[in-house]
Amino acid sequence: MSHNPVELWTPAFLLAILVNFFLAIVFYTLMTTMALYAVDRFGASDTAAGLSSSTFIIGALIARIFAGKFLDFVGRRRMLILALAAYVIAGFLYIPADNLVLLLVVRTIHGIAFGAASTSISASVMGLIPAHRRGEGTGYFGISTTLATAIGPFLAVVLVDVSSYDVLFALCTACAAVGLIFSLFLKLPERTPSALEVADKWKFRARDLFEPAALTIGAVMFVAAIGYSGVLAFLNSFAQAENMVAAASAFFLIYAAVVLLSRFFVGRIQDRFGDNAVVYPTLISFAIGLALLGFSPNGFVLASSAVFIGFGFGALMPCAQAIAVTMAPPHRIGVATSTFFLMLDAGIGFGPLVLGSLLPVTGFHGMYGFLAIVVVLAAVLYHFVHGQRGYRRSALAA
Repeated sequence: MSHNPVELWTPAFLLAILVNFFLAIVFYTLMTTMALYAVDRFGASDTAAGLSSSTFIIGALIARIFAGKFLDFVGRRRMLILALAAYVIAGFLYIPADNLVLLLVVRTIHGIAFGAASTSISASVMGLIPAHRRGEGTGYFGISTTLATAIGPFLAVVLVDVSSYDVLFALCTACAAVGLIFSLFLKLPERTPSALEVADKWKFRARDLFEPAALTIGAVMFVAAIGYSGVLAFLNSFAQAENMVAAASAFFLIYAAVVLLSRFFVGRIQDRFGDNAVVYPTLISFAIGLALLGFSPNGFVLASSAVFIGFGFGALMPCAQAIAVTMAPPHRIGVATSTFFLMLDAGIGFGPLVLGSLLPVTGFHGMYGFLAIVVVLAAVLYHFVHGQRGYRRSALAA
């Protein structure tokens, strides 16, 4: 990869942030409403409603497996533009989809387009960030996703309440189209595959699809993502059951504000003092936030948990992504990125299926208490797969 940036805040970096924002806002807007839409529009069962959410993740997982391997063969910019074009088309197809089967097909196609576009932009942006500022730069890039986690669900709730699902789908299609337009002006650093890579282009060994160096931190994120899936999939239902809807509405706004603030210093701490200085505190904060949700006797405690979960899971994501791409060889950054997000998506997609079966036994309070323990176990796992080695970002980037 010939591009070797020395400046962080370049026009290309800013454009990449904007593209990622419009990509993510469609995902979070639809993720928080799709199960309810399947019930309202098609009378879907709880299982089918859950499937209408998870099929998107399944599609994204399929795309990530192959996008990482073929990223440099297709071309990073070309893959991004093609995937975003498909993202626009799939977003429109929700409107004419008039039965549950068609909805599931559209969700899968939409997820495939998302997975390919997300892998392309997330891998490529690493080439726009100076190596010695990778933790900081990844954090700033992640702000776009953070804003989407707050604005998307908020827009979804408001539009469905005052208008209709078709208006919501039209808005999502428009957001995807804006992202596509920005991508047309975005120049990404490309990498020419080696002769050996070209010779092995159509071989599908495990190493061709997954980067071992990213699987370790990816495993930690898989466990942590199960914890966050309980928030993403069930917080609104929990709030309605406990008459704390106003607090739940505030939750994602507080979450986003805390993550936004954390991005201005957590990445710098990681670059200066190493991975352990940020990963352990964020996982502990995440566990505390989930424990508060499990306890939550009132709306104030529920809203307060957003502070700990925001500094926890929200700040953890870019730190872990920086670890994944830094541990991988330079020519494997695309595969490392797809591996990392594949593990993250798998946790978010797999989590609700397991937690939904636990709910009748544990209730919402018990489920969140259980997830707090799960996140503590993620910290233990991190210690054994990465933490005890004491990596420092600056040393690896040198």
